[in-house]
Amino acid sequence: MMDVTVVLLDDGLSSTAVMPVEIFHSAGALWNVLHERPPEPAFRVRTVSIHGAAVRSPYGLKIQPEGSIDDVERTDIVVVPTSGMEVDATLQQNRALVPWLRRQHADGAFVAGVCMGSAYLAEAGLLDGRLGTTHWAVADDFARRYPQVRWRSDLFVTEDSRVLCSGGVYASMDLSLYLVEKLCGHEVAVKCAKALLLPMPRIHQSGYAMAPVSTPHDDQRIRAIEAFLQEMFRQDLPTRMLADRAGLGARTFVRRFKAATGRMPAAYVQALRIEAAKTQLERDAKPIQAISSDVGYDDVAFFRELFKRNTGMTPAEYRAHFAPLAVRGQALLQGA
Repeated sequence: MMDVTVVLLDDGLSSTAVMPVEIFHSAGALWNVLHERPPEPAFRVRTVSIHGAAVRSPYGLKIQPEGSIDDVERTDIVVVPTSGMEVDATLQQNRALVPWLRRQHADGAFVAGVCMGSAYLAEAGLLDGRLGTTHWAVADDFARRYPQVRWRSDLFVTEDSRVLCSGGVYASMDLSLYLVEKLCGHEVAVKCAKALLLPMPRIHQSGYAMAPVSTPHDDQRIRAIEAFLQEMFRQDLPTRMLADRAGLGARTFVRRFKAATGRMPAAYVQALRIEAAKTQLERDAKPIQAISSDVGYDDVAFFRELFKRNTGMTPAEYRAHFAPLAVRGQALLQGA
């Protein structure tokens, strides 16, 4: 049986600690109990805080741990939940966690950070040169803070050399089931997910992001072109025509556009079209073919492939996740 240690942090969202506790506790056990068979738990789960004291969530929920991090000589898995939004203050408040995480990883533990909990892994140096993720809303800040990390904010879960991250509050579910599957096998993970009525781990979070199409900049000629593209993105707009409109040579235009927006002109238009498609899928039950045409793609197969590459979901899956129930029901009736 493997040992799981879930760290509790003050001002953290309690679900990012409680969900891993419940999933690891249920693995190998709950499914059997529901089918009147002897439980075969795969994990021993304990909760700790830095000094062993109770912690409080931002909403006043008080949780009493079983002990402190100093009580843990060795564990197989460490889960660090998300903590407060004031990153500098919380890192300072919980600084004793950083060397402890280094020791646990050096002793062979899988060390996992949920959402902003990945900051503690980065502070410990465990993510240096390794793959990591976090919530898409803080991804740019983390990339500036920890440039040595290979951040992939489009992913819900990353794993690199026994260091794992998940990209959001409820991605603690994905991370926990991912580890159950990795360490116990697919069958145990599926039974655990079914017993708890959970989906199996998601991979991409890019479909959930409301990221800006470009980065802020002060290039007024490029800003004018961006405004034009945001109105006309459904049309075919050759680079030469955009360059002429900006009063620049083609090569100069492409270089300045990329420097200002972070994207090539064609990729920028693609991003605008995908965002427009996401908005329609969230609000409208019209067929995917019609949405594809509306945003500028007559080839619906190409549109589906491009949409999935950018969001990690097919258009139908995106609608199923984010459209209101009435829209989803109407789309199903129409076969859209």
